[in-house]
Amino acid sequence: MDRTEELQLVARAQSGDQQAYAALIREANRRMWAVALSITGNHHDAEDAMQNAMISAWKNIEKFRPEAKFSTWMYRITSNAALEILRKRRDVPDDEAGAEEADSSMPLQQRITDIMVVRQALETLEPDFKEVLVLREYASLSYEEIAAHQGVPVATVKSRLNRARNKLKDAIGADGV
Repeated sequence: MDRTEELQLVARAQSGDQQAYAALIREANRRMWAVALSITGNHHDAEDAMQNAMISAWKNIEKFRPEAKFSTWMYRITSNAALEILRKRRDVPDDEAGAEEADSSMPLQQRITDIMVVRQALETLEPDFKEVLVLREYASLSYEEIAAHQGVPVATVKSRLNRARNKLKDAIGADGV
């Protein structure tokens, strides 16, 4: 979807057009899911975060500013919704979340263990470092999109990403994965 089409859909959504809003959500849905799942660690909480984000965005669509990208705005809302769920719920992570992305030649139990170790290592990162890593690696956002999302310069995003990767590597190395 090009920028002009996005802005037209936003304007229609701000006028109450639910179909325009649905089209915007369909465009951002895959990355929203990746962010929600990577932050919450399980499908159930990720679904809740997605629902909460979509409801919140619809209720606040008039606050969207056209100088930003709608998708970046939605990732921020989704990220906040997922973090809010984590604050409210401290459930044990779903052992199968993300397992389909692991090396299928590994025994299932080893894949599950590796996923849990990575999740635990992610939890050791400071929130800004975790967020930049999740947005880059799981949601495939560009440096510019992450910078807009976090409200920092691109150089800061690159620095945080580098530091996050090093800290994650150290944390995982300590657990032997």
